[in-house]
Amino acid sequence: MIHIKGGRVVDPVTGTDAGLDVLTHDGTIIAVEPDITDEKIELIRKNLTEAGEDPEEFLTIDAAGLVVAPGLMDAHVHFRDPGFTYKEDIETGAAAAARGGFTTVVCMANTKPVVDNVDTLHYIQEKGEKTGIHVLQTATVTLGMKGKALTDMALLASEGAAGFTDDGLPIMDDKVLLAALVKAKDLDLPVSLHEEDPEYVKGAGVNMGAVSEKLGYGGASRTAEDSMVARDCVIALSTGATLCIQHISSKNSVDLVRTFKKLGADIHAEATPHHFTLTEDAVLKYGTNARMNPPVRTEEDRLAIIEGLKDGTIDIIVTDHAPHSKEEKAQHMDKAPSGITGLETSLGLGIRSLVQTGNLTLLQLLECMVVNPALLYRMEPGSITEGTPADIVIFGENELWTVKEEEFASKASNSPFIGWELPGKVHYTICNGKVVYQS
Repeated sequence: MIHIKGGRVVDPVTGTDAGLDVLTHDGTIIAVEPDITDEKIELIRKNLTEAGEDPEEFLTIDAAGLVVAPGLMDAHVHFRDPGFTYKEDIETGAAAAARGGFTTVVCMANTKPVVDNVDTLHYIQEKGEKTGIHVLQTATVTLGMKGKALTDMALLASEGAAGFTDDGLPIMDDKVLLAALVKAKDLDLPVSLHEEDPEYVKGAGVNMGAVSEKLGYGGASRTAEDSMVARDCVIALSTGATLCIQHISSKNSVDLVRTFKKLGADIHAEATPHHFTLTEDAVLKYGTNARMNPPVRTEEDRLAIIEGLKDGTIDIIVTDHAPHSKEEKAQHMDKAPSGITGLETSLGLGIRSLVQTGNLTLLQLLECMVVNPALLYRMEPGSITEGTPADIVIFGENELWTVKEEEFASKASNSPFIGWELPGKVHYTICNGKVVYQS
């Protein structure tokens, strides 16, 4: 049993933003009231004991001055397991998630072997169940992520695949994508797409523009993303399938998603903290730690992403948590892998770049980090209400903390944000009524 006392409950499901106590028992929230007295708690414990239930060990958390919110959900992470566990594994990825305030994550399928079969899916699910948080796993759209033949989507869905994605690679064959979306519509599961046409990528990970020219590095143009987003929005509209545009980076793509949503397409879009915080100039300062696919682009693109979040065009904030070793990131720009770690800095960057700038309220930020990712993956969103699972994050909205390389719970520290002072210090993460992280 946990008594969270004197906190500010911020719940995007109910719209609550008020001073309330929270009481949990056996993995469930059993009371949310302005002041849960010691007398009431003793009565509850007595009733539980008389009913033959063990009221378990009792913990009081003083949350005065802190936000108490539903546990965060990240719908786009790479835990690198199986196949690349020197970068990350399911246990360390889950620990990084818990440190960042996340109680649920959705893993991408580009492992080794890729998740195009039931055995690999079960391997990840079984390891995920032992982590203390909720680890969901997607399956690939195509066999071997080769973009040619579909996986047995019905079988993978029946075995618990959360959705389908070839993230890391685009699906170039429109007939294959059409067949996938028709099948996904029948299964009522989302397809999430990495939108980069390699024809328009002369150097991955850096925006094609002033910075790539300065570096003498080809870069990736907006057209690489825009052309595929346009095609895929048309196909999504025609099939009625649920489509998610992953890690959107281009102002034109934001406009395309906005247009097709107005036309009635069931399209969703992800934004990452690095895309709404950084611009291409970050590559000059942080080197390969700011190399990512798709790249961070211009200030115009960054502001368009924020505008998309404000008007609901972009409805999900994800980290695209992509851990890599120091040795890999120490290579030259054209050889280093793309991606950054993100789980442990996401909440802080969201507050810094979106809430403190007045672009979103804290409730709106949490809607993008709790409610919308859950709805995309056909889940009941977390909520601080009686009878719901006790998945909770407790943090100081404006409490500053410094991002330190040696404090990452992840195996990796490939982040441009090391040394940054961020708000949103996480004090506790609680999942299924158990404390899985405490600062």
